[in-house]
Amino acid sequence: MTNNLKPLQHLNIFKTRGVQMRTFHITWLTFFFCFFGWFGVAPLMPLIREQLHLSKDQIGNIIIASVSATIVARLIIGKLCDTLGPRLSYTILLAAGSIPVMCIGLANSYESFLIFRFVIGIIGASFVITQFHTSMMFAPKIVGTANAVTGGWGNLGGGVTNLVMPLVAAGFAGLGFVSQADSWRLAMVVPGVILLIMAIIYYKYTQDTPAGNFKDISRTAGASKKGTFLTALKDYRTWVLALAYAACFGIEITVDNVAATYFTDKFGASMIMAGAMASIFGGMNIFARALGGYVSDKVGESYGLRGKGLLLGGLLLLEGIGISLFAQSQTLGMAILAMLLFALFLKMANGSTYGIVPFINKDAIGTVSGIVGAGGNLGAMLVGFLFKSENLTYADAFHYIGIGVAIIGLLVFVTRFRSPQTAEVDVPQAELQQV
Repeated sequence: MTNNLKPLQHLNIFKTRGVQMRTFHITWLTFFFCFFGWFGVAPLMPLIREQLHLSKDQIGNIIIASVSATIVARLIIGKLCDTLGPRLSYTILLAAGSIPVMCIGLANSYESFLIFRFVIGIIGASFVITQFHTSMMFAPKIVGTANAVTGGWGNLGGGVTNLVMPLVAAGFAGLGFVSQADSWRLAMVVPGVILLIMAIIYYKYTQDTPAGNFKDISRTAGASKKGTFLTALKDYRTWVLALAYAACFGIEITVDNVAATYFTDKFGASMIMAGAMASIFGGMNIFARALGGYVSDKVGESYGLRGKGLLLGGLLLLEGIGISLFAQSQTLGMAILAMLLFALFLKMANGSTYGIVPFINKDAIGTVSGIVGAGGNLGAMLVGFLFKSENLTYADAFHYIGIGVAIIGLLVFVTRFRSPQTAEVDVPQAELQQV
């Protein structure tokens, strides 16, 4: 059996040859652009709020809607990955998700905008495919790092879109293609077109496993096992990780949604400046999530799955403290420093969570990944209610979030993660046998 038929034992991010590394780079790049579709309107909300005359309560509903559809979509996509494979699953999702992204500019009322924002949320399921596909391509000892790098570099799109989309909108207005008030409408066509292009690239240049696509290989070892879906559902560790991911990734996409508006309202920043400051938060993904996965792998080598769990709990506790400090910051400089602090621990926690996921149930990686990923969006949806409350300022909401995250960190810290005998990420041998 050649190396091209086996998951890689090492990760060299500068390497592009071989199906594993080609898939690695296409996967994270696709996930990166998914954030442009998913959160492209977030830094443009000051314009949209003014044109559509949106209230604080309505903006809160929009924030909730943007992550709600993702919850169900991630559960469905996780199962599709286990059956259709990640290549077809991603292609379908990208093509379907591009439509509401390009069409949201047609919204002329709060209700129509809310519907488009809700449907766009299905793009968030791209994360599950990203993690599933990476798990297929890399060996157990390195899968935590590989998952964290693809997830982190993809999540980086959440920061870059805060910086780029206001510039795209301003560019269209400056060239005279559209008025400044309507510039957000034309700007959103750009990420929609990119998603369509990535759908074609993903279909043509990736494959499901190192051995080939699911339809071309025998998968009797993994596919014939019954009850793996229910087994994953019954495993309490799956739900603890879902709760943990709600406390890290759920908060991350919440910050992606509200940071620009928060800096505008509290510190009087312009739309472009607020977007630039919000992009600093997302920019931490260039290394922080990967760092979390790398440290998780190293801790796992010495202390097993239990050590990985202790690391995750500690990171969440520190994240919660950092968020509370951010909420209490009275100057822009202190707010940015506090944001950098909690961003580091939050994104490391993201990587640490998915350093554990592939070891829960090797026969239902997609299902476990989908449940945990959905937990992240459920967390974002629930905290969204804090930001729509007329009785709470955004700073109050962040303060309560910090307390909640710290409590979840303590819960994860005391959870006993055990290393099962079947905790492997390698593709089952029967899957490597050509039909």
